[in-house]
Amino acid sequence: MILFLFLLMVFRGAIADWHPVPTGSMKPTILEGDVIIQNKLAYDLKVPFTDFSLSALDEPARGDIVVINSTAADKRLVKRIVGIPGDNIALVNNQLFINEVPAEYLRINEKSLLPTRESDVEDGVYAIEQIADIPNHVITLKPQYKSPYSHFSVQVPNGFYFAMGDNRDSSADSRVYGLFPRNEIRGRATHTLVSVNIFDRWKPRMERFFAKLQ
Repeated sequence: MILFLFLLMVFRGAIADWHPVPTGSMKPTILEGDVIIQNKLAYDLKVPFTDFSLSALDEPARGDIVVINSTAADKRLVKRIVGIPGDNIALVNNQLFINEVPAEYLRINEKSLLPTRESDVEDGVYAIEQIADIPNHVITLKPQYKSPYSHFSVQVPNGFYFAMGDNRDSSADSRVYGLFPRNEIRGRATHTLVSVNIFDRWKPRMERFFAKLQ
C-alpha cells in the first residue's frame, strides 16, 4: 500500500493529474463540476510537485487548454492559449485579432447545438470562433455585462503566453493577471475525467465522462 501511494504521488506529481473545476470561466468548453485530466508531460519533464523543468519536451501552441500555476493570481488557472511569443493580440468589441488578422464568428442560435446539455447553458451569446491555427471552438459573450476587457491589446514577448477563458466576459485571465511565464504552464488539459452538476444535487453528467476537450 505504501508503494502504491508513493507511485501514485509520483504519477500525479510528474506525469498526469486531475483537477476539479469550480468556476465557469471556460464555459461552454469546461463546466463547473468538471474534473479535468492534465497531461504534465505535454511540455516539460519536471521535478514532481515543482515548477523546475528537467527537460523541455514541447512548446504550448495556440488553442491549447492549459493548467497554469499563476503567481499573479495566486492560484491554479485553466485557460486557452491565444497568443504565443511574438504575437500581437488585440480585442476590439470582443472580436479577437491575432497579428492584425480578425477572428470570424458563427453565431449559434439554437441552444441544442451547443457542446453541452441545455440545462447547463446560461444567458449569453454563443459563437464558434475561427482564427489562425486555433481549432474552432465555442465561446460565450455577455454584452449585458459591459466588460472593461472587451478592448485590449498587447505584444507577447519571448518566454510568455497570452491566455483567455472561453467565457470571455466572465474570465479573469491575461487581461487581468498579465502574460503568463512559460515556467508557470504546468501541463495541457486533454479530457474531462468525470463531471457533476454542482447546481443540481451533484447529478452526474454521464455524457461528459472521458470527453475530449477541444
